[in-house]
Amino acid sequence: MTALTLSTAGAATLRADALVVGVAKGPKGPVVAAGAEAVDKAFDGKLAAVLEALGASGAEGEVTKLPAPAGLKVPVVLAVGLGSAPEQDESFDEEALRRAAGAAARALHGAKKAAFALPLDDASAVTAVAEGALLGAYAFTAYQGGDKKGKNSGPKQPLAEVALLGAKPRDKEHKAAAERASVVATEVNIARDLVNTPPNDLTPEAFAAVASATAKENGIKVQVLDEKALLKGGYGGIMGVGKGSENPPRLVKLSYTHAKAEKTLAFVGKGITYDSGGISLKPAGHNETMKCDMAGAAAVFAAVVAAAKLGLQVNVTGWLALAENMPSGSATKPGDVLRMYSGKTVEVLNTDAEGRLVLGDALTKASEDNPDAIVDVATLTGAMVLALGDRTFGIMANDDAFRTSIHEIAEEVGEASWPMPLPEDLRKTMDSPTADMANMGVRMGGGLVAGLFLQEFVGEGITWAHLDIAGPAFHEGAPYGYTPKGGTGSAVRTLVRLAERTATGDLG
Repeated sequence: MTALTLSTAGAATLRADALVVGVAKGPKGPVVAAGAEAVDKAFDGKLAAVLEALGASGAEGEVTKLPAPAGLKVPVVLAVGLGSAPEQDESFDEEALRRAAGAAARALHGAKKAAFALPLDDASAVTAVAEGALLGAYAFTAYQGGDKKGKNSGPKQPLAEVALLGAKPRDKEHKAAAERASVVATEVNIARDLVNTPPNDLTPEAFAAVASATAKENGIKVQVLDEKALLKGGYGGIMGVGKGSENPPRLVKLSYTHAKAEKTLAFVGKGITYDSGGISLKPAGHNETMKCDMAGAAAVFAAVVAAAKLGLQVNVTGWLALAENMPSGSATKPGDVLRMYSGKTVEVLNTDAEGRLVLGDALTKASEDNPDAIVDVATLTGAMVLALGDRTFGIMANDDAFRTSIHEIAEEVGEASWPMPLPEDLRKTMDSPTADMANMGVRMGGGLVAGLFLQEFVGEGITWAHLDIAGPAFHEGAPYGYTPKGGTGSAVRTLVRLAERTATGDLG
């Protein structure tokens, strides 16, 4: 993990491999952002003109490297675009700072230390820049590194150290902001690692083992139900999905408690460690990234650990519904009827609609603890990707105010989301002549149908929300901002902020 320090050194005196400054789009060309005054002075006040001559405009995410002039203790100055300059007496948007810091950190892979002289007007800006830099410095290199003889050195390692200039190490708010950013970024990156891990290594049993070990290290109670316990307990949804695989399913419960907590949150994550579609096999071209179908469980796991590390005054329970969806002679078939943990029967019309089956059991189990709210997170439907694209997750809920709060929280932490409805007329499309309901309804509005299915398994009177992260959980394009190629850690920051808001009673 990249180290983070708050430095009292000046931009002109700190020794590092590179010095990062911000540049914004002004009405007449690029404008050097606050924090880089000493750097601009070293360029005789002409840094903006030099950048413009090199083609820089200050556009968001734009990176321009140039040799440092005499007077600086670094060999390279890296100018990163912040987007449009704010109005007078206004500050840069936190997400703009986060993305700029991330873009700079990505551009500095292989460097040992970089100083970031970006605008830090307050503790919130410290959090944003620190988070962006630490998230941008991420790289998944566990399976790379060359042959046994060491002839191939592998990819460049992430930036080793980030030094924030302009922050105040002795200021309690600045110090707390940096510490929080480090915890949250660490857990987001761990979630990314899990999503990126090949499915032959991250089986349900292996995921459960990782969760158990980490939980114990952080004072989190853990309970793991194996296939025997699941069968005996009547978890027909999880067992129905997992029984076609040689790698049996697991249900993991993580419990973080605080002695002074007055509220309890339950997070439930879909953890399909590999999704072939089962007997309803996915078509060619749709299997290659299905290791990411456990991203919801990874987000839940990371959020519970973050809550524990931050010592939040709220009880948080995480449920990881882990299974591998494979076709075999023992796999669930289209037309089979499963008896869920709740007792409700479900006719399986499509074995590729498996996430809702494992979540249904986990939601019912989570409801037994009667938490103040339940939030489930899942890469649930391709329909949500069609509706909202690759970067935005959908939010459904049985309470409009709670849905709005989560949307606002996601926006606050820089995760794109959008509130979605649960139209009652779509529920009847899941009626079955054979069972209490089917696992499929009409194709149009499929993401909403899935949400309605899940709602059936939430305990009466419990506030609930469903986050469909199918779009942003796994990024297949070129990296941007602090978002890497591959696993993104989507929803971790939203869940952590929700827990913080709940702990302080500031949930709206």
